[in-house]
Amino acid sequence: MRNLSFKKAFALTLAAVMAASLAACGSSGSTSSTTAAAQAADSGSSEGSSAAIKIGGSGPLTGGAAVYGTAVKTAAEIAVEEINAKGGQQFELKFEDDAHDPEKAVTAYGILKDWGMQASLATVTSAPGAAAAPMYKDDHIFAITPSGSSLAVIYEDPDNSANPFGNVFQMCFTDPNQGVASADYLAAHPDLGSKIAVIYKNDDNYSSGIFAKFKAEAAVKNLEIVYEGTFDDSNASDFSVQIQKCQAAGADVVYLPIYYEPASLILTKAAAEGYTPTFFGNDGMDGILTLEGFDTSLAEGVYLLTPFSADASDDLTKNFVKKYQEKTGEVPNQFAADAYDCVYAIAQAVDAAGLDASKSPSEFCDALVKQFTSMTFNGLTGQDMTWSETGEVSKAPKAVVIKDGVYVGVED
Repeated sequence: MRNLSFKKAFALTLAAVMAASLAACGSSGSTSSTTAAAQAADSGSSEGSSAAIKIGGSGPLTGGAAVYGTAVKTAAEIAVEEINAKGGQQFELKFEDDAHDPEKAVTAYGILKDWGMQASLATVTSAPGAAAAPMYKDDHIFAITPSGSSLAVIYEDPDNSANPFGNVFQMCFTDPNQGVASADYLAAHPDLGSKIAVIYKNDDNYSSGIFAKFKAEAAVKNLEIVYEGTFDDSNASDFSVQIQKCQAAGADVVYLPIYYEPASLILTKAAAEGYTPTFFGNDGMDGILTLEGFDTSLAEGVYLLTPFSADASDDLTKNFVKKYQEKTGEVPNQFAADAYDCVYAIAQAVDAAGLDASKSPSEFCDALVKQFTSMTFNGLTGQDMTWSETGEVSKAPKAVVIKDGVYVGVED
């Protein structure tokens, strides 16, 4: 949390500047999504956005992480469409492109606040989420992120010991939980390998946070880590050294707590070197099968820990996968499933609290925090989900393995 006060001040100042700029110039340059309720309002319909509860959110719709943001936006739209079709309380979605950039996430927050969002899907990725989280707290607006897994997204304020946490909850696992769960899974499945190498990104909160907890849990479980390799933005294109050192250490498992783009380069380099360990990753690698230009055959046999498997046979999953494929032509990833669950969890909490569109964002925040810390939720990514007062979700992870170019659930 170093330099948090500076980041907070910077975020608030930037938001104010951008709000003023937008007021003068308009927001035609932003990328957003609204539901039929908003479109009806624009066309003069009597059933406009005044009757709909406004849900905001931002994520990368452009740039290298766009696969995550696009999945979240699409799945959230599906959930809103389904809920509105039931004829009860209506919802309206506005989703801004933050390009996985903290400063753009701050700008997106200002746009959404001015729009009047009453609840939010926060941000898709962790670094933008950490930049925006202080504003959610200061403005008293409730948010639940589908995939911002860093603890910094929840926002711990060291200067406020009485109430250190803000108003941002998580549908995804936190980074520490992913690290612990990964070590536990490898310990329970020694057939995957016994000598573990790790390659992680040392300038990324997501990657380094997962690795720190993985390493600590590995020691508890007596797992043997034979090599720790790192990289950062300056050397994220050539993994020759790391692969050679993994091989030299005799690693038969390579743990990759990283995003799918560098993972694809690692898999490509390993194949070129004839190196075939078991590769094991977390939710950040979900999306590797849709990466343009990547030979997906190189991902065969890769294991991921994720709360969602698109090949599950339950009706809820089959319905969601069908609608998502009809909308995009692609199989939904875990980020999409978490976003779908976020919208439905908000709707459940809204219904239980008796909220409607006339309530202020602050009233929504108080009511939704109360509901989320006391309710149980069943969704695509877990059954009997609950949330702690810190905003962390409790649900069971699932293992999937890539076979024939698709994710397949692993049955224990």
